[in-house]
Amino acid sequence: MPVRVQTEDFDAGREIAALRAGDARVGAVASFIGIVRDVNDGDRVSDLFLEHYPGMTERELEKICAEARTRWDVYETLVVHRVGAMRPTDQIVLVAVTGTHRGEAFAACEFIMDYLKTRAPFWKREDTPQGSRWVEARTTDDEAAARWVDPQEPPSR
Repeated sequence: MPVRVQTEDFDAGREIAALRAGDARVGAVASFIGIVRDVNDGDRVSDLFLEHYPGMTERELEKICAEARTRWDVYETLVVHRVGAMRPTDQIVLVAVTGTHRGEAFAACEFIMDYLKTRAPFWKREDTPQGSRWVEARTTDDEAAARWVDPQEPPSR
């Protein structure tokens, strides 16, 4: 269950190939790549800066991946998340999941991404023509993560 937080860009093809290398059980790989947009909330974005809490961020990502592996029949998970300065079109995050079948892999990948957006300690600052601003949490991200909550379990926040 590899998890990496880094400033360097990543090669998604290479990362996915390494994740599934030599595992003949794998019949599906689901992945998601997040990319810096040039517009957010109607404003032009020239630069994005992501901060994190070293150690805590990796532990939270590992916890999210472990939970995905208990909920779905998948083999491996991978999260590579960048921090530091980025520009529009730069890659921010890669989430990849291997499994026997696509349905389980897709669900686990989507779950990891939804929980990453709402539970991992990252902070985004955008530079716009109006100045720099910190990006607030989105209700749409909370709503996406809420669909995975088991009604029998109390929320983990």
